[in-house]
Amino acid sequence: MERGNTKHEILQASLNLFSMQGFEATSVSQIASAVGIRKASLYSHFENKQAVLDALVQEVLEQYAAHSIFAGTDWEEDTDKLPLTHDEAVQMIQGQIRYILHDPYISKSRKMLVIEQFQNPELAKLQTKQNYSDVLGYFTGLVKQLIRKGVLGEDDPEIMAAQLCLPISVWINLCDREPTREPEVMGLVEKHVRQFFRIYQPAVR
Repeated sequence: MERGNTKHEILQASLNLFSMQGFEATSVSQIASAVGIRKASLYSHFENKQAVLDALVQEVLEQYAAHSIFAGTDWEEDTDKLPLTHDEAVQMIQGQIRYILHDPYISKSRKMLVIEQFQNPELAKLQTKQNYSDVLGYFTGLVKQLIRKGVLGEDDPEIMAAQLCLPISVWINLCDREPTREPEVMGLVEKHVRQFFRIYQPAVR
């Protein structure tokens, strides 16, 4: 097997194990066994287990930057992506939820961060950035643009954004724990988004 392929398999196996049992509880021997190589062979690709985690975090950042709408959308420039109706907003948000839940790499990375946030200060910062700061910033920018376009009425955009996105974050966590509830969650998301637009519809003058 080529060295590059083996390195990729080590990262994939490590992500599987870290997302299920955490970094500290996973041994180098377990990773090597999951790949089907000797422990000594793993050390020819990575200096130690920490180096494996460091490489995984780098991949998480790259995948996040490339695929997450929360990292890559600037509402000042990407106005063509602006959801101007209830239906467009529901479709956009549900689509991102499906991606977050079903992309194997993103899903496992998120679960790894949930576990490691209480043991690793750097991963705690990454967890806060990806699952709170960037999400709230994305929705705050969205709400500001919808207010400017007259789709939503004037109010505090950051509080409006929190009201819109934070329940969705809770429902994503619920699906992580109980995947069979995804259809229920998708129904709740649709009702939630539609109600949000109704509540904040511009006042008739």
